[in-house]
Amino acid sequence: MAHGESGSGLSRRVILVLALACGISVANIYFPQAISPLIASALHVSPDSAALVTTAAQLGYAAGLFLLVPLGDRLPHRRLVVTLLALTGLALLGASRATSLPVLVAASAVIGVTTVVPQILIPMAVGLAPGTRRGAVTGTLLSGLLGGILLARVFGGAVGEWLGWRAPYLIAGALALLLAAVLAVTVPATSPSSSQRYPSLLAASWHLFRSEPELRRSCFYQACMFGGFSAAWTCLALLVTGPAYGLGASAVGLIALVGAASVFCTPIAGRWIDRGGPDRVSLLGMLGGIAAAGLLVAGGLRGTAGLLALAAGMLLLDVAVQCGQVANQARIFALRPEARSRLNTAYMTCAFLGGSAGSWLGVRAYSWLGWPGVCALVAMAATLALARHLLRRPPGRRRVTPGRRRVTPAATGSPAVCGINADPH
Repeated sequence: MAHGESGSGLSRRVILVLALACGISVANIYFPQAISPLIASALHVSPDSAALVTTAAQLGYAAGLFLLVPLGDRLPHRRLVVTLLALTGLALLGASRATSLPVLVAASAVIGVTTVVPQILIPMAVGLAPGTRRGAVTGTLLSGLLGGILLARVFGGAVGEWLGWRAPYLIAGALALLLAAVLAVTVPATSPSSSQRYPSLLAASWHLFRSEPELRRSCFYQACMFGGFSAAWTCLALLVTGPAYGLGASAVGLIALVGAASVFCTPIAGRWIDRGGPDRVSLLGMLGGIAAAGLLVAGGLRGTAGLLALAAGMLLLDVAVQCGQVANQARIFALRPEARSRLNTAYMTCAFLGGSAGSWLGVRAYSWLGWPGVCALVAMAATLALARHLLRRPPGRRRVTPGRRRVTPAATGSPAVCGINADPH
């Protein structure tokens, strides 16, 4: 077997294409953050109201995670991915023609529901990759996904300011349709891992959430961290384009461009996890989130010093959230290899519910307390995750059923967290 290719044909070229697909897909629910002020001006609504476009996309994404991602265990991946991308492209083209905020909010929710392709591709790739490289493969795909999240704001801000707020939707729609055609011949052929009926698949995610403590722990970590992340990015556009700085939407994109450098940290985090387990990486992410909130407070200084503080703080926050994401998904994918899509459904649904709550709370905090209130919300969210991490049950105290010895790799923090020797039951 060639190095870099599993028996299922997951070559480096395929991994890179899948990483690119993750980035292009997920960008569809983030570029509206940069053009929110442009939408408010064009549709004659308040900036707070225009922020509902972003919130609707994230809520739609959470719904899509719950309703559609479990199908990754039930249907061939190629057909499912291509269908969802085609629907996303059509929804984006529809959003570009919206003439009122309610119509745009509804279209954004549909885009969110169908753009869950990355969360189908990542469990698929983990299953196809050799056991010793699953952390690295996860990190590579998450680099693409999170690069898409960050560069989406660069794309949205620059194109929106140059050609108007409708142009990003038109371009994104065309890219989604093109990507559907590419993946139709790139995604490896796979067989379903489950024959359960659809209602049983939906119930399985809930049952896994109830029965797997490590899944619940990972869900809580990411809901908190991603909530703070969403609050900061949603309100950054309000700060930079508001009276404090008076800059255009492209300035948000430039700050995001600095933050895009953080994508290089995820493969490194994946290799750390392969060697020593996810818990240390999770801890570093939480501490990084708290430190980022401290840096972001200085964004209220205005001027060059304020902009530098914003760029540095957002970069650190991006790194913290990305590293935490790699650690959390490595932890949950080790639990039940035959149910990775259903595990990912429960995990990502919780993460994006946290993100949606963070966006909503961030706008409220900004309205009531200004930018310092948003920074306090980011710090509070990371502190909650840190407190849960420090209070976790020590591995040695886990209950063992008499007559049966079972070691949970994710609890021990061993390299098995990325799927090596995971208990298949």
